[in-house]
Amino acid sequence: MEIIEDGLLLRPWRADDAEAVHRACQDPDIQRWTTVPRPYLPEHARGFVTEVSPRDWADGTGAPFAVCDAATGELLGSCGLVAIDTRLGSGEIGYWTAPWARGRNVTARAARAVARWAFDARKLRRLIWQAEVGNHASRLVALRAGFRIDGRLRFADPVPGGRSEGWIGSLLPGEVPAPGEPGPAAPGTLEARRAAVFGRPQPLLFATAGATELQLRPREERDLDAIVQTCRDPETIRWTTVPDPYERSHAEAYLAFAQDTWAAGTSACYTIADPDDSYVGAIDLRLSPTDPLLADVGYLTAPTARGRGFVPAALTALCTWGFTTLGLARIEWRANVGNTSSRRAAEKAGFTVEGTARSGLTHRGERVDVWVGALLPEDLA
Repeated sequence: MEIIEDGLLLRPWRADDAEAVHRACQDPDIQRWTTVPRPYLPEHARGFVTEVSPRDWADGTGAPFAVCDAATGELLGSCGLVAIDTRLGSGEIGYWTAPWARGRNVTARAARAVARWAFDARKLRRLIWQAEVGNHASRLVALRAGFRIDGRLRFADPVPGGRSEGWIGSLLPGEVPAPGEPGPAAPGTLEARRAAVFGRPQPLLFATAGATELQLRPREERDLDAIVQTCRDPETIRWTTVPDPYERSHAEAYLAFAQDTWAAGTSACYTIADPDDSYVGAIDLRLSPTDPLLADVGYLTAPTARGRGFVPAALTALCTWGFTTLGLARIEWRANVGNTSSRRAAEKAGFTVEGTARSGLTHRGERVDVWVGALLPEDLA
């Protein structure tokens, strides 16, 4: 069985592919995001191309293809059906890209070709795709192949050292983009741009408050004691929705939330650190689930660091990054009416207070009025 489409040749694996498979599977990303053995030895590659793959084809439980350059025959990756349920007429797609073939949209083209073949030749009624939350490269391929991301699913057998949840998507006949068609999440789109951002470690950001150099860095376990102290402060409890009483377990959950939402690509949560790299506050940029160009901000300041201009400086740095890197068009701020410290910080960073939303939020069991403000890219000029 061979498929030739969009400059690619997809064919069954052969014994002489073993060396290239072994070389590709030394790649840290393939070992991080797939279930290949670690370490990946030559005998694993030989077993895959001479035993596992032929067996899947023979018993109809899978359809693994080697992805090759149609002109040269060079191996570029792997793409195929890793599972087939003939009773349901459903299959699951899986793929990896050899490190020497990345950046050429190879796997998205291959995934489209496999999907088209699965629907036309195998008469399947649905394909599903799964990947660990945080694997933005795989998610981008799925989107470009036409998959709809349907949500998150807890894994029965997580990858060792990985997350316990994955994204899941589905594709139906008629939804596969045509060869050469840009389709969803094409290179240069906002989706592709953000996949490149959230698919990497969270970057450091820098700010200056007067003569003090600040660093915005990912939240870490060493911040937990300072977070607990900040969230037990009466002013923090008065104006925010932190649990009261605040326990260390709440801070640990806050840390896990920060890590999870960065992996999911929905938030950028930072510790504000002083020149000694000590926690002096926290600031979060949260993307809207309904409007890709909208986000909102929230922040806390350690009691000992208040009144020193740290939050306005951090807020300016984070919003600048949001506009320039994430392509945001509007960042919103909200605070309970009366929280003048939060309002002053927002206004110093350039936010315009646009009005008051009556009963705009629930605060400790009661509806309260909130100030609403926003920052636009041109406000930072």
